[in-house]
Amino acid sequence: MAIEVSKLSRKFNFNGVDLPDPGASFTPDEVRDIYSNQYPDLATAIVNDPAIDGDVATYSFSRNVGTKG
Repeated sequence: MAIEVSKLSRKFNFNGVDLPDPGASFTPDEVRDIYSNQYPDLATAIVNDPAIDGDVATYSFSRNVGTKG
């Protein structure tokens, strides 16, 4: 039995919106920073561990909710 290695494709999701992967050379944190210009809530969002479904790893961003002051 041979072991087969395959690369996962990445997908990003924020607030129900699927965001395309800007490139495999970017880390998930860098992807968050890239999209924070378009979605300001991403500037302080947390990157969750990926949910793997088949050959797709879906990273989701959660808003960092806290108290002011």
